Amino acid sequence: MHSFHHDGFEIAYIDRAPENGSGEPVLLIHGFASSHHVNWVAPGWVKTLSEAGYRAIAFDNRGHGRSTRSYDPADYTPSLMAGDAAALLDHLGIARAHVFGYSMGARVSAFLALAHPGKVATLILGGLGYGMVDGVGDWDPIAEALLAPDPADRIADARAALASLERLRAAW
Repeated sequence: MHSFHHDGFEIAYIDRAPENGSGEPVLLIHGFASSHHVNWVAPGWVKTLSEAGYRAIAFDNRGHGRSTRSYDPADYTPSLMAGDAAALLDHLGIARAHVFGYSMGARVSAFLALAHPGKVATLILGGLGYGMVDGVGDWDPIAEALLAPDPADRIADARAALASLERLRAAW
C-alpha cells in the first residue's frame, strides 16, 4: 500500500494499473466500518476493473483500515472525507476519474461530485439508502433500537426497526 498526507491524516491507498500500463481511472470509495480490501479487493472489483483495462484506485477512508484516525467526530463529515478523495486524485495527478462509492462511500462520492464536479467523469452509487445528501435524520431511535434488551421488541421508528432487524440477522 501507498499513503499520502491530507488534512492531518495519513491516507492509505492502492493504485492498480491494467496490464497495458494505462487505463481510465476508477476511484473506489468503501463503506462505513470497512476498508478498501473488504469492499473492493476481496470481492474482486479491483481485479475485474484492472483486467477490463481500467486503473483501479481504492483507499481507506480516514478512521478506517490502514489510514489514521481521529477521535473528534467533526473530522468525519462527508464533505471532509470527499476532500480526502479529491486530494488523492490530485496526489496521483488525475484530473478526472470515474467514481464508485458503496454505502457511506456512496454518500462521500455524492459530496465529491457536488464539491468537485470537474473531477468526476461518471458516478456510481451503491448500497445507499434514502438519506443520501441531506442526511439520515435523528440517530437516537437507531441507537435505542440497537441497545434494546430484546431486538424482537416492537419498534415504531422505521429506520430503527431496520437496524434492529439487522441486529437479529447478525445474531443468527
